[in-house]
Amino acid sequence: MQKKSSKQKTKKIQFSLKAVEAKKVSLVGEFNNWNPDADPMQRDENKTWTKAKMLSPGNIEYKFWVDGEWMQDPENLRACPNCFGTQNNVVKVIL
Repeated sequence: MQKKSSKQKTKKIQFSLKAVEAKKVSLVGEFNNWNPDADPMQRDENKTWTKAKMLSPGNIEYKFWVDGEWMQDPENLRACPNCFGTQNNVVKVIL
């Protein structure tokens, strides 16, 4: 009989947002308890903000926090309603 690994499998997911005028962008979602300070994104020379996260399999809800305002991912059409009457984006993680 094989032992099951206690380490949960994850996959690296790359998030990006083109936000030329933004001064500060964070990736916020279920994976960090919706904490805008937990996952700041880095801006490259093309003014694109990026962040890679190791995520467990499943449908993961997220949004961007851009200069103090919530913003959906314009590159991801998968979304679901949230309790605030707006939408969260959804990324499906498959190993």
